[in-house]
Amino acid sequence: MNLFVPKSFIDIRDKLANGKRIDDSDALRLFECGDLNMLGQLADEVNRRKNKDNASYIINRYLNYSNYCVLSCQFCAFSRKKRDANGFQMAVPEMVKKAKEALSIGITELHIVGGLHPSLPYSYYTDMISELKLVDKRLQLKCFTAVEILHLARRAKKTVSDVLKELKSLGLDSLTGGGAEIFRQDVRDRIARGKETAEEYLDVHRTWHLLGGYSTCTMLFGHLETLEDRVDHMSQLRQLQDETKGFTGFIPLPYQPDNNDIPVKYPPTGYDVLRTLSIARLYLDNFDHITAYWVGMGMKLAEVALNYGADDVHGTIIEEKIFHMAGADSPQSQTEAKMVKAIREAGRTPVQRDTFYQPIREWKKEALTEV
Repeated sequence: MNLFVPKSFIDIRDKLANGKRIDDSDALRLFECGDLNMLGQLADEVNRRKNKDNASYIINRYLNYSNYCVLSCQFCAFSRKKRDANGFQMAVPEMVKKAKEALSIGITELHIVGGLHPSLPYSYYTDMISELKLVDKRLQLKCFTAVEILHLARRAKKTVSDVLKELKSLGLDSLTGGGAEIFRQDVRDRIARGKETAEEYLDVHRTWHLLGGYSTCTMLFGHLETLEDRVDHMSQLRQLQDETKGFTGFIPLPYQPDNNDIPVKYPPTGYDVLRTLSIARLYLDNFDHITAYWVGMGMKLAEVALNYGADDVHGTIIEEKIFHMAGADSPQSQTEAKMVKAIREAGRTPVQRDTFYQPIREWKKEALTEV
């Protein structure tokens, strides 16, 4: 690396240049350094070694099957109780209809999560997977957070392993990474009391990985956590990835401050988003992909993030509810043309990917008609 860095960071620069792992104390020093340009350049160098000039996106659709939930997480603006007027749940045939409609615009993935519904039977979820897979066997189903899997296991009186085996046999392709929040239990108790522990979250993903499955993982940042909490969170993910190699990508999620019970006066700034993405790229050396989630940061900042360690901008989404109910003012969806344009403006080569970050199509100089 030819990048100039202050003397106090030369040891970190040299570790990265030689392909060596930085440790927790290095990551904390980077969070505290205040030099965003240095962080971005270091992260960009590491990213280019892993992914060259490529930056990816996926053509997908979100389906939130219900927002009824037995939990009352303080940060959540999505969940409702049965007594609430604006709760909803979708029947499986309605989900099948939406899937067929989405296939007409070329989606390759359905991303499905919901609340911990108090009364839906286990068969609802198995029917959901099997019926959606029948729509088109090539359609990749990325469904359920770790806490949803724990909820299904309790509802069905089955082990987590048995639930995952059955869902996999019916056509589940990937678990989502949602619900990780922040792993430190004292913070977790303040933002998501009653939710699964870090150990439970990690064990669900470990079990899935050992069954041959892949998943993504997340971190919700910019609320009540400390910088040390962020490093601890990424450390636990890195350890599990060392063990299973089952995570396909890491998705840092900027906290959305509206319509919830967490008193956060200053939500994550653009600066904080970019430094967090950069440090994730530098620290998570065993992850191939870091996603800039445009829903939480806007497409313009996601475009900038492609030069701060991120190599993916997520997908077309269509009808995202969870972040928007918490106050996100980004659009409800993005067209493929707009994502390709943003990636090109960042100086990258756009690559359409599948659920597992495998390339489907690489856009060189071809024009893409706006749709």
